[in-house]
Amino acid sequence: MPIVIKTKSFNENFIQHTPEERKQIIKALRFLAENPRHPSLQTHKVEGTVFMEAYANMDIRIIFERTSDTIVLRSVGHHDVLKNL
Repeated sequence: MPIVIKTKSFNENFIQHTPEERKQIIKALRFLAENPRHPSLQTHKVEGTVFMEAYANMDIRIIFERTSDTIVLRSVGHHDVLKNL
């Protein structure tokens, strides 16, 4: 299982969500740590960047970088979260 590192910006974004959204994000993070290709995450590379994107739900995206043994969580937010990076 990869090491998961949460950045300060990820944590700041995370606490801005509702309790229900945070619950969905935590569930998605569990899937991401166990199997980054889990179908519900719809994980894919963000075109033109070094980042990957996974879906916590239809509106909330988790932005991260991946190496062979590490996942660095960069941001989490609504669909336009990439604008904040």
